[in-house]
Amino acid sequence: MAHLIAGLIEDHDRSKFEVYAISASPDDGSALRRRLERGVDRFIDVRSMGDDAVAVLIRELEIDIAVDLNGHTKGGRLGIFARRPAPIQATYLGFSGTTGCTFFDYVLVDPVVVPADQQPFYTETLLPFGECFLPSDAHREPVVERTTRQACGLPEKALVFCSFNSPHKITAAIFDVWMKLLREIPDSVLWLVEGSQGTTENLKREAAERGVDESRLVFAAKRPSMSDHLARYRVADLFLDTFPYNAATTASDALSMGLPVLTLSGKSYASRMAGSLLRAIGLDEMITTTVADYEALARTLATEPDRLAAVRARLDRNIRGSRLFDADRHRKSLEAAYIAMVNQRQAASAIPSA
Repeated sequence: MAHLIAGLIEDHDRSKFEVYAISASPDDGSALRRRLERGVDRFIDVRSMGDDAVAVLIRELEIDIAVDLNGHTKGGRLGIFARRPAPIQATYLGFSGTTGCTFFDYVLVDPVVVPADQQPFYTETLLPFGECFLPSDAHREPVVERTTRQACGLPEKALVFCSFNSPHKITAAIFDVWMKLLREIPDSVLWLVEGSQGTTENLKREAAERGVDESRLVFAAKRPSMSDHLARYRVADLFLDTFPYNAATTASDALSMGLPVLTLSGKSYASRMAGSLLRAIGLDEMITTTVADYEALARTLATEPDRLAAVRARLDRNIRGSRLFDADRHRKSLEAAYIAMVNQRQAASAIPSA
């Protein structure tokens, strides 16, 4: 979350907005934490405060719009919002779906990740904005690091399928597809993120049970810096997304490094995230809607080098000036959404009661 919003917070138009951060997160002493503290007009650490006290504080600060960035995730403080401390309350980015809470007025989305026909399933009012729900950081340092397959523990001549999603997103159904691809394409490997020891051993065992030698699963260890991590994407061939919980930040990272992403889209927010990114960067053909199509396209791209190279070349062209990585365009669209919230509330307040 911090990596996603740092640039957005810094670039908000201060002639129209005053930006406060109400933080309940541990201070890890990182450069990113310091950057967030500097990027807002006022940073308030509320870890030691209860929900009632934080709600009172928000009222005293006369916050016009309170934006939740957590939802039902670890460390979230929905109890603060349940006390209605701000006249307008919205949820954004941190939780992939409806909170089911009636104390949020809006959920900030885009038209692809949550189409208008999903409104009946949301307690919040859908407020679509911009081209893609996911922000990018205009101030991220260019990735100049270089790495090799050998340095990453990958075979030099292999076709490298990559899926750096968190291991908990891997379902048996998608893993079945991945293992089938490995069986059919002998010179291929699957590059995954190293999880806990138990997770790694479980995946190796499941691969063996599906007739795939565990050595063809390569696990990427955590790197000391974000640039080191991002540089690794350049040595992979194709990113295979998970379903029904798609990649979001991970897909953005892969695309920014020129690695094509293949996704399977469903009907839920969580299952449409990578599709939103691909639509914004002009790679609609990498969005599939059935397991069979997902498997077939992965096989085609893996066995037809010219076709995969054409997708990669188009991605390289589209990165420059793409809607996906246009941080300023995203900021302006989000700010317009905030202003629309205020205007709508003011218009509603002006209506005489019956």
